[in-house]
Amino acid sequence: MRTALAIILLLITPSMAFAHTGHGDAMGFMHGFEHPVGGLDHVLAMLAVGIFAYVLGGRALWLVPLSFVGMMLVGFALGLGQVNLPFVELGIALSSVAIGAAAALGRPMPVAGAMALVGVFAVFHGHAHGAEMPATSSGLGYAAGFILATALLHIVGIGGAMATARFAGRHAKAAARFAGGLFALAGVGVLAGWL
Repeated sequence: MRTALAIILLLITPSMAFAHTGHGDAMGFMHGFEHPVGGLDHVLAMLAVGIFAYVLGGRALWLVPLSFVGMMLVGFALGLGQVNLPFVELGIALSSVAIGAAAALGRPMPVAGAMALVGVFAVFHGHAHGAEMPATSSGLGYAAGFILATALLHIVGIGGAMATARFAGRHAKAAARFAGGLFALAGVGVLAGWL
């Protein structure tokens, strides 16, 4: 309960702190923060990264989300620089399918391999953030906004997997893998236009 309350407070804090947008980096921050949470394809992928990190456990719990954020910044720079990257929307749509499926399989994977997997898809997400940044936004504020929103969604994914695992008891890993499968199916639904 405390974790859920803390997450809710973190999610609403930026909107309280920047209630008067249009001043300095505030407008950019809010645009950046809203971008990852504004599309189901982005949200599914960010939550799937958290679930995948939980399923792998150990160092992957923080290295996998961190690699996603780092490579998302690389993609952001490419999008901001108007570097053409083919199949961006397809890469974004496939991200929850691939990452959710990897979590569902639950097979041992080297941490570096897991980081590479999420990193590839993170470039597509970052590119979209950079290419779609409003001209009136501050790049630094915008980047800080989408980084915070992404990190919070990763944390919600990890927290949700942990809560599910706690409820499932000895079937904890199976429950988390099942959740990964649901995210993969939801990604297929986005690709097919059902969601």
